[in-house]
Amino acid sequence: MSVQERKERERAGRERLIVATARELAEQQGWDAVTTRRLAERIEYSQPVLYSHFRGKREIIGAVALEGAAEMAGALRAATSTSATATATATDEPRARVVALARAYLDFAADNPAVYDAMFQLDGGLAFAQEDTPEPLKDAFAALLETLGEVAGDDVHPALFTELFWASLHGLATLTRAGRLPPEDSERRVELLVDRLAVV
Repeated sequence: MSVQERKERERAGRERLIVATARELAEQQGWDAVTTRRLAERIEYSQPVLYSHFRGKREIIGAVALEGAAEMAGALRAATSTSATATATATDEPRARVVALARAYLDFAADNPAVYDAMFQLDGGLAFAQEDTPEPLKDAFAALLETLGEVAGDDVHPALFTELFWASLHGLATLTRAGRLPPEDSERRVELLVDRLAVV
């Protein structure tokens, strides 16, 4: 391995450590607890080293959001794979996939609240729904579209339907987490959402 390759590998390792530490701190204590000073102390690097990787907290939030988007895309695809919904009959399969997708989305939001906030609540400096939207965000949307596009219905643009369904899931995730919706009705909400919006 060349000196340059070793330096690039070390740099990438430091960036992964910074992002993982920020994510861990945010999940434990919230994003307000994530400061460059605290991160530098936890990872035992100087603040200038940290700033050589990220210009500040906003870029760190963006990096966590991109990592989370990739994880969410994987979770959604795993939940909607044919093996995951294999118990459904052929006529019920589209509905089963949409229900699995909705559950996986809501579970991801509940299990990773700080990451979910980085993705959708906080300013990470990332562009959404634009030409320069980063690939992990586009892929997370594509993971939704792959299943939801099948049930959009005739004369409904699949991406527009996916945006509406996604907005509904985001509302459910956010309101449930804020204690505005009783958690015991979560499953009924998913079923109602699927039955009323999806053409299955």
